[in-house]
Amino acid sequence: MVVRHPLSDADLDRLFRALADATRRDIVARLLAGEPMSVSALAARYNMSFAAVQKHVAALEAAGLVTKQPHGRERIVRGNPDRIGRARELLAHFEGLWRARFSQLDAVLAEPTTPE
Repeated sequence: MVVRHPLSDADLDRLFRALADATRRDIVARLLAGEPMSVSALAARYNMSFAAVQKHVAALEAAGLVTKQPHGRERIVRGNPDRIGRARELLAHFEGLWRARFSQLDAVLAEPTTPE
């Protein structure tokens, strides 16, 4: 069975690859829970170089999880809750498929067996 989803396979690959990294998940969580912030402000919160944080933000931006907008000399980063919502919808769809399979298995296992 092929599942059609509004995101292309390449988009989904970028999305889940971006979320596979703990630092990127933390950046997304910070941005969605609080105010947008500059890349510099984000970099100050991590024990890594500015360039490393900038690369993480670029990966998140490529996946559509954050957006960057120029504000003077800085780039302001905002979380994109819509993209997280799409990932959640896809995972919920897969969960529904698995739950249906388990329900079928439960029904088969609940059937009484007759000795031969």
